[in-house]
Amino acid sequence: MSKSLGNTIYLSDDEATLKKKVMSMFTDPGHLRIEDPGKIEGNTVFTYLDAFCRPDSFEKYLPEYKDLDELKAHYQRGGLGDVKVKKFLLAVLNEFLTPIREKRAYYEAHPEEVIAALTEGTAAARAKAEQTLAEVKHAMKIDYFESWAEEYK
Repeated sequence: MSKSLGNTIYLSDDEATLKKKVMSMFTDPGHLRIEDPGKIEGNTVFTYLDAFCRPDSFEKYLPEYKDLDELKAHYQRGGLGDVKVKKFLLAVLNEFLTPIREKRAYYEAHPEEVIAALTEGTAAARAKAEQTLAEVKHAMKIDYFESWAEEYK
């Protein structure tokens, strides 16, 4: 959202925290009244909408617009307030974050599954790393002990 401390949106943020952060986002300092034309460039709300808005978001949350380009055009010519755009962004972000929040809550309630997944992943990564290291040593002809052991079996 900017370079200041404490203004990031985390995947773990609940709805109330997210609402507080979105509603306090920087927009366009020249867009003081709804009828004033607004700027899209440098407007954090539109940066987030560019990243997270999907084509079906308008049908669900802002049906008076067909797409993001139409919303941007209306904001640029004036007549569209920041609060309305922020509420739309809030709905879009909540839709994106809800499944993540649900999975996080599930795994917080089932830590044994997390530990099992980490253990399995570590074992698989270790085996792959050992195989890769053996291949690299052989290619570089520095597998002295492995070659020596094979000769004297």
